[in-house]
Amino acid sequence: MPSRQFEEKVRINRILVIDEMIRSGRYPNASVLADRTEVNRRTILRDVEYLRDMYQAPIEYDFKRRGYYYTEPNFFVKSVVLTEGELFSVALFDQLLEQYRNTPLEKNLRMIFQKILKSLPETVTLNSVFSPSNASFIPDPPISIDPKVFEALFTALNTRRTITVEYRALDKISYIKRTLDPYHAICQHNYWYILAFCHEKPGLPGSSAGVPRIYSFSRIKSVKLTGNHFNLPDNFDPNDYFDREMGVFSSNHAPYTFELLVHKDVGTFAIERQFHHTQRLEQRQDGSVYISFTTTQIEEVKRWVLGQGYTVKVLNPPELKKMVKDEIEKMRKIYQ
Repeated sequence: MPSRQFEEKVRINRILVIDEMIRSGRYPNASVLADRTEVNRRTILRDVEYLRDMYQAPIEYDFKRRGYYYTEPNFFVKSVVLTEGELFSVALFDQLLEQYRNTPLEKNLRMIFQKILKSLPETVTLNSVFSPSNASFIPDPPISIDPKVFEALFTALNTRRTITVEYRALDKISYIKRTLDPYHAICQHNYWYILAFCHEKPGLPGSSAGVPRIYSFSRIKSVKLTGNHFNLPDNFDPNDYFDREMGVFSSNHAPYTFELLVHKDVGTFAIERQFHHTQRLEQRQDGSVYISFTTTQIEEVKRWVLGQGYTVKVLNPPELKKMVKDEIEKMRKIYQ
């Protein structure tokens, strides 16, 4: 016996067909609609009443033309055909918006989503198998960003305007004035960054002048747009300055080939994880797992390695081995 939910879906599909035929201007009657949808006339008559009650359809019967029509030519049944999986995604929208919390984008996206919801038929239901109540999501914690800073930065991005800001570096306790040409915005794990050329510090150690730097939205205040405009360098590609799979903290464009050895205690974790699209995994006889991949993000890899404790050993490059050793030595000193 068909489930109530299945019958409701069949009715919605039939309603959409009826709506299309009436909007065609052919004045279909109950018999024509019944033949088209393969049901009897009584079912069509119920569907017509359903259209009037549930969708407030301005539907009338023309006795001269012997068929139905809409008294409002622009009326149509608002509908979006979604699979159950897509409906599940709709139900999770609030949680997916976490990465935009504390930014002006959050309000705008919620307003857009409300408009989408209003366009859905009231009868759309969600299969309990996909109910969001059956799952919990733990997003990255949001970071505080001044909405005025957010809007000003994107205005400068869109208009190619030079800006002056007050910026607090990670290792400082005070703000320093900087003049920036904002090139590109990046969001990683709820953290927003601006890739910008700094007029006061145009070069990076070991790099040629004119290299853009990464600045955190949350450490910027007092953004002022100047009257000066700038052009992006002809060879600028934002993907040269970060790795979508690893992170944004790159001051060296030269890629490193990382070789790590994961302890047998967590070998299964290493085998099932996708670290990077360039990765190569090899499980050894003792259960340990050899991993190699290539990226510019040595700082991000260092943080990850340190977070794994004894379970990950750095084999290469030598630069990373030294960075990890130095960090461990600093940790040893503070716990003496």
